[in-house]
Amino acid sequence: MFAAAQALGYQVVGAFRVPALDPGVTPNMTGLPGLALIKSIVGALFWPGIWAAVGAIIVGAILWFVGSSSDNPSRGAQGKKTIFAACIGAIIIGGANAIVAFFSAAGSTI
Repeated sequence: MFAAAQALGYQVVGAFRVPALDPGVTPNMTGLPGLALIKSIVGALFWPGIWAAVGAIIVGAILWFVGSSSDNPSRGAQGKKTIFAACIGAIIIGGANAIVAFFSAAGSTI
């Protein structure tokens, strides 16, 4: 019974059939003034994030070296965690466009 209503373009909510409406809204880059500037600013923010990840990897390597050479295992473990976190951050920053594109495409199929 509900499958037939859904096949006709109705959403079934509880015991009620509600017409499924598509408002037809899609993203566009010309809707607001200054969007090109915002896109440029966000693109420029990638570089400080990558630099911070490189700096964190260097600091983590130093911590790891100092911890392992001074028989301080907690300091070495802290260095390893710092390097791991910096690598994950670099992956997320570098793949931000792909991540957003993937979830945007997934959301458009809902």
